This record gives sequence, structure tokens and C-alpha cells, in this order.
Amino acid sequence: MAQQAGGPRPEPRPVPESLEARAYLQDYATLLEAVPFPSVVLDHRWDVVLSNTAFETLFRGVGPHPTAMPDDNFLRFVLFHPDAGTVLGEHESSWCLPMLAHFADAVERHGHDQGLQSIRRDIAQDPIMEAAYRHGLPHWIRAVGERAFAHDGGVRPVLHPDPRWGATDCRVVDETSSTLRELGYTRLTLVLREARPATARSRGARRSAAHLTVVPAAE
Repeated sequence: MAQQAGGPRPEPRPVPESLEARAYLQDYATLLEAVPFPSVVLDHRWDVVLSNTAFETLFRGVGPHPTAMPDDNFLRFVLFHPDAGTVLGEHESSWCLPMLAHFADAVERHGHDQGLQSIRRDIAQDPIMEAAYRHGLPHWIRAVGERAFAHDGGVRPVLHPDPRWGATDCRVVDETSSTLRELGYTRLTLVLREARPATARSRGARRSAAHLTVVPAAE
């Protein structure tokens, strides 16, 4: 990863053209680093603009991947990295489906964006994930309602490499300021809870790219 725990504070990326916006992000990076929980600023493609040391620490154990590192593009990490399930508990139901719902909403609003279209093509190349996106996801959205599209407030399992936390839950909190929103960015913080006993459902597992089971492969 570009930054490990204890390293220098993250630098904003991609860099906005406005000098004022760049200065704001530089100062915001300092604020982000003061937060003890994993916190990240994302653009509408889920490219990571800023992340703090706690975020980097959470994912320090994942192996290299050419396109799906968590500090490069968080959506790609959730969907395509084979190690995602070793950090994100109940990977399919608690992480993949909500992220696919957010992605579907982004495609509706930014359909011609090349970055989003690239992710859409990669989903289409995986028959199981494509079936989940086209058929399983609409069923899940009908079942859970409008909260399928809400970042803020969701409680999701994580498997932290630090034994202080271990197998625990985090609440996803949307902390997007008005200035970040104007720049097209979203800030999410994962508020960690005290460790809980590991269960068969929460233990992470390394998975292949074609891992979603919302829709059986035969469909």
C-alpha cells in the first residue's frame, strides 16, 4: 500500500484544479488523521481521495492486486479483491450487495462516466457477479427498501488485524461536509465496536473473483 500505519499523512488525490479546494483537502487530511477510526474520502467512482492511518491499518494484511487495492478504489476492492472477505465480515450480504446498490445508483446518475463503465464491464465479465447485479440485486433492494442506498448508519462486520478489535462490527457514518459534497466527494468513517467472539459467519476467507452467490451460477 502507498501508506502504512505510522507513515506520513495521506496526500489528496486526485487533485482538484482549484487552489482553494486543494488547500482545503490538505487541511482536511490533517483532520482525517486525527480520527482514531478508519476514515476515507471517496469520489463518485469510489476512487480514494484521502484516507487515514487507521484505514490503512485495517487493510494492511491484504495482498497486492493490480486494480482493486482498498486505498485506490474501494468499490473495486470490495467486489474484486480475493482478500476482501478476510477483512470485511459477511462479505457478500453486508458489503457486496450494499456496494452494488450504491454502484447501480451511481450508474443511473453518471452513466457516461468512463471509470464507472470500466467497473460495469468488469462486473459483466464475471457471470456470477453479473447475475447477482442484474437479478439478485433488484430482489435485495425490494426486500430492504430505500435503506439499500444509504451509506449512513449501516452496521457491518469487520475482521480487524489488530487483536484489540479482532472480529467486531463497525457502524458506517457519513461525515461529508458541504465543501466535500460540492467537490463531489463523500467521507465515510467506520466506527469500530469492541471485539466480539468470532463465528463461522464472521470469519474471513480468501475468495476467488466469482464469489457472489445471490443468484446461483446456473441461472
